[in-house]
Amino acid sequence: MTTSATASVPTASASRYLQQLCKHWAHNLKVEFTPVHGTVVFPRDARGADHPGDGLATFDATDGTLEVRIDASSDEQLDALKGAVARHLDRFAFREAPLSFDWKAA
Repeated sequence: MTTSATASVPTASASRYLQQLCKHWAHNLKVEFTPVHGTVVFPRDARGADHPGDGLATFDATDGTLEVRIDASSDEQLDALKGAVARHLDRFAFREAPLSFDWKAA
């Protein structure tokens, strides 16, 4: 089972936040990124969890918006990853935090 959500996050610093977030998570997760696109794999057993499969966060920077997509193996994993992404982005975007996340089912 895969469950997904997307959010369009308004910010003039989408590329900068995408790169900061990916660099931050690259220390202990599988990450690939360019200035306009990034992916982060969250292992099914991260932080003691026991989800059915890995989660994937995908980021795309456009002019004025950071597009975020999360693909998870359970509703619980999806909720946890939405929270983790929002908390980390708000930390990097402290000057304009809290950012607006309009999560929608994908």
